[in-house]
Order: sequence, then C-alpha cells, then structure tokens
Amino acid sequence: MQRDFRPVAEARAGSPVAMRPRPPEDILEISGEPIFRPAPEIITWARQCFIDEGASLLNEDHKHLRSATLAALWTNVPNGRAGRSVIGQCERGLPPAGKWLRGRIERQMLDWFGDIPDFLLTFDAGYCDTCSDAEFMALVEHETYHAGQERDAFGAPKFRKSGLPAFAIRGHDVEEFIGVVRRYGADAAHVRELVDAANAGPEIANVRISQACGTCQLRAAA
Repeated sequence: MQRDFRPVAEARAGSPVAMRPRPPEDILEISGEPIFRPAPEIITWARQCFIDEGASLLNEDHKHLRSATLAALWTNVPNGRAGRSVIGQCERGLPPAGKWLRGRIERQMLDWFGDIPDFLLTFDAGYCDTCSDAEFMALVEHETYHAGQERDAFGAPKFRKSGLPAFAIRGHDVEEFIGVVRRYGADAAHVRELVDAANAGPEIANVRISQACGTCQLRAAA
C-alpha cells in the first residue's frame, strides 16, 4: 500500500522535510537567458533529511557522503536526451581529462562555491517549483545515490590513503534482463533484494524519477 510523503514528514516534530528549498523566482521568470545558480540550500536540506547522522529520514546508504563536499545548482536551461526531459543530474566536480576544459570548469567551481566539490548536482528549476514534496525528495535522493564510493574487486568500499572514501559516479544496483528473472528467478539473477524491496512497498512515496535523470541517460548511452 502506498504511503503518502507528507504524513511521514509531519510525524517528526521540527522535521526539515517540509521546509524543502524552492528555486529563486527570477530564474523561473527569465526566459531565453541561460542561468545556473548555486543552491547551497539544497545540500543543507539533503544533509538534514537523509545524509547526516540524526537526519529526520536518515538513509545509511549515503553515510560515505558525510565526508564529501557536495554542491548543487538550479538552472532554467531545458535539457533532454532521446526525447526524454532531464530534470536532474549528478557529476564529479571536475572532468577526468582535458587541461583547458578542466581548468575552465575549475575556475567556474571556485567562482560559484569557493572550492571544488566532490560531486555537483544540477536540478531543473521549473520542475522543482511545481513537483510534489515526495517527487522533489525522490529526485534529490536519486541524484545523491549516483554520488557513490568506489568498490574493490571483492565489492568492499575503497578508501584513499587519507582514510577518506574514494568517490565515483555510481550506476544502478541492478542491471539484468527481465527475461533472465522471468525464466530463472530472482535468486539466480541476483536481484532478490530488489524484488523484496519492491514487494515491501515504498517507505516514503511511490514516484517515478529515473527516466528523467541526466546521469542515468548518459550511462545508458555509453
């Protein structure tokens, strides 16, 4: 049975969930001029909601991000791929190669944030202004899930010599053919956890986000 998002938020006194950040009005009003606006309020909200210890809707899947530097942007620039709109995207703070490209982006990051973030999240301001609370949280958490930690050959989390997590863009937990699951079952296809999670129903709300994620679409096209 679907559980609505708002009662979950209201059940916790002083929860920051109901205080979701909204895009600035001028971004919504300006057309024809591309705008990217730093949105530190999104990161603060996400940490208070589901990243940091003591968060109102804590998700331990994101515990590696407690030591990460995260940054976010609002934008009014329409984006899409293969006929699908993109409303959110997660990227590493700097591209892996290209001295001039890397240098130009580094300069822009310093101007925006004063530092180079480990991950940069970008969100469509128009969508985020009109979507429900549940859809907004699902979108932010979906992009945050892409802000992952590298794994070694045995699947264990990797760390740098400094002791900090080794960060990387993360794909989805499950990549399998439906036919394999249909013919051989969830255990044989190693998707039992996904099936059990689906059968249990949503903890917060039932929303659809992944097809509008720029990170997902880029990885699918790779």
